[in-house]
Amino acid sequence: MRHISLILLVFAGGLGCNDHAEGSAVIGDPALNPPPPKQAAPAQGASCMGLPTTCGGADNCCNSPLVTGGTFDRGYDLAGDQQSGAASFPATVSDFRLDKYEVTVGRFRKFVEAGMGTRAMPPADGSGQHANFSASGWSAAWNVNLTADKTALIAALQCDAATYNTWTDTPGANDNRPINCVTWFEAMAFCIWDGGYLPTEAEWKYAAAGGNQQRAYPWSVPAGNLALDAAHAVFDDGSNCGLAAQPACPGVVDVGTKPLGDGRFGQSDLAGNAWEPTLDAYVYQYPMPCKDCANLKAEDFHVSGGGSARDLAIHLRTTRRTLFGPRERA
Repeated sequence: MRHISLILLVFAGGLGCNDHAEGSAVIGDPALNPPPPKQAAPAQGASCMGLPTTCGGADNCCNSPLVTGGTFDRGYDLAGDQQSGAASFPATVSDFRLDKYEVTVGRFRKFVEAGMGTRAMPPADGSGQHANFSASGWSAAWNVNLTADKTALIAALQCDAATYNTWTDTPGANDNRPINCVTWFEAMAFCIWDGGYLPTEAEWKYAAAGGNQQRAYPWSVPAGNLALDAAHAVFDDGSNCGLAAQPACPGVVDVGTKPLGDGRFGQSDLAGNAWEPTLDAYVYQYPMPCKDCANLKAEDFHVSGGGSARDLAIHLRTTRRTLFGPRERA
């Protein structure tokens, strides 16, 4: 099965507190996930300069809500089987900011038009270092993994034009859809150019699970609730879509069009629509101990989370993970 992946940026953030809504609300209702208190916003990324505020309706596509740090268990959710002991793999993460929306075609177009992320214009050696890790930035040795130039990158972004890739050579209806057909190295290069970096697996999982609430899905309230339908996420509803004699899979949709699926900290589409890459290389057992930890091995398979429009509901759970090669276009 071909999977769809995309990019979320993370920014270092300050301290903050979460508000708590009162009154009744349906599962996934934004009233159950009140926005975190206002903090000083990070500088707008280059990818949003001059772009219309059309993500999620009328929002800035570079909106980056604060995720207040804490401790949680990476290995289970409250609807899962592993709920205690070493298998839970506890982790602590510091405060950070994570893009509310998946990186759109329109944002990535600014990167491509600038000629960046190619061997002709690679990131500077050492740039884009994660705030919590030394030696986590770009390595000049990775330049060989980039396309030769802007023309080659544009061609590569159309890795599966007959079915699901979202890139178009000119601006149009796809510009608010998440970019896909991007390698891990290109995702890194984009984040560096835009002033951020890829989230670690622990950061991504923490945001998706609602921190120590250990949500089964990003919108799950109570945390073990498995309610899921097309109002919450774009996914395969069990029809084995895309296979012979089966209906076509749902298409990738504009970012932020499923607000009932927003997570505790305000991020959209953390489940379904497209897999989301992280900084971490894949290891079967999570790194331990974990205090702002990451597995930094660029040449290995990398972890993605969240599931896609072509995946069954189980793959949208916050504990699920998959892996892609760093040169794979997915």
